[in-house]
Amino acid sequence: MNLFLETFPAPPRVLRWLILAGAACLSMSASGADLKVGVISSLSGPVSALGIPYEKGIRAAHARFPEVAGHRVELIVLDDASDPTTAGRNARKLVNEDKVDVLIGTSGVPGAMAIAAVAQELKTPLISPTPISLPGREHDWTVAASQPFELMVSAVVKRMKAEGVRTVAFIGFSDALGDLAYDSLVRSAGEQGIEVVANERYARGDMSVAGQVLKIMAKRPDAVFAGNSGTPGALPYLELANRRYAGRLYGTHGLINADFVRVGGRSIEGLEVPSGPVLVAEQLPAGDPIRAVSMAFRASYRQLYGAPPTDAFSAYTYDAYLVLADAAARVGADAGPPGTPAYRQALKDAIVSTRELAGTHGIYNFGRDSRYGSDERAVVMVRMEGGQWKLATQPKPPGR
Repeated sequence: MNLFLETFPAPPRVLRWLILAGAACLSMSASGADLKVGVISSLSGPVSALGIPYEKGIRAAHARFPEVAGHRVELIVLDDASDPTTAGRNARKLVNEDKVDVLIGTSGVPGAMAIAAVAQELKTPLISPTPISLPGREHDWTVAASQPFELMVSAVVKRMKAEGVRTVAFIGFSDALGDLAYDSLVRSAGEQGIEVVANERYARGDMSVAGQVLKIMAKRPDAVFAGNSGTPGALPYLELANRRYAGRLYGTHGLINADFVRVGGRSIEGLEVPSGPVLVAEQLPAGDPIRAVSMAFRASYRQLYGAPPTDAFSAYTYDAYLVLADAAARVGADAGPPGTPAYRQALKDAIVSTRELAGTHGIYNFGRDSRYGSDERAVVMVRMEGGQWKLATQPKPPGR
């Protein structure tokens, strides 16, 4: 028990599931049934730069907490090959054939939305580590451990405003993620009096964005904001550097991974993006519960893989596992054992009622009308300097 309390010095109700989980390790519940977790991630294909860290994060969480609320947790991990159709098919298999109690996945927005549709149809809770559109009650079996795009992009636009940006051009993926990013940019920019002067798109598998960047350059924007993620997210910045664009560079939290930094190289120097606090956990105040959980995550990751994480994505699935564990500890005995519709319903209800749960990316609070658990505590701005992401404490003056 002392190990939990030393590792997570957070408020008592944040620790509730840890206390119950610790007690369960000493005395298994009467049922002892396995709790099955179906994980879908893009371990191959264009989104694998995100998907591989996702898998590593969930395995780090499972290694730290292999038992939850008296149940041994069984992970079943499937690769969707960065294909939304495969993601949906995998979700259906996990529920119908493997009888999982909860779904976690996947790495891309289109795939995550496909899984959400299956989760709703088959009445199985989904904890998405990826930000997706969750309109109304039609996706009431889904919550997102990732910050909503509106929250993250709003932080970027406020940064733009502070740095004197008046016009910004958008370039992003020609898919649901690009739509989320663009729509969020337009809303936030309008509120701050910043004009969006271009909306250029490209596919994740494209090898060139020269035409799109030429159109952007013709607009002479003060800044460029890219709505993309992973390794393919470096393409616009490489082309902008090639064209010697001298304006400011911004992007989304989907760019914080080692492969993007490696491919982007010097072209992304000065790039500013939003991030969860986990990326700069050691710079948070000593008593911050997010810092405590983040440092414990890093220790678990290092113990399993021999090196600390170099991305923010593995922490999203780690948080998804914490949300699951906290909820499972609050499922009553009258729900019956895992593997039943009654248990899945009770687990979903417990997930949605999560309150003030400390994770690596923020403090989670879900509700019937709030499928994203994050608030302003889940956002910091970071800047690329010399190949490293550093906390951007003060806005830079106009002119890069």
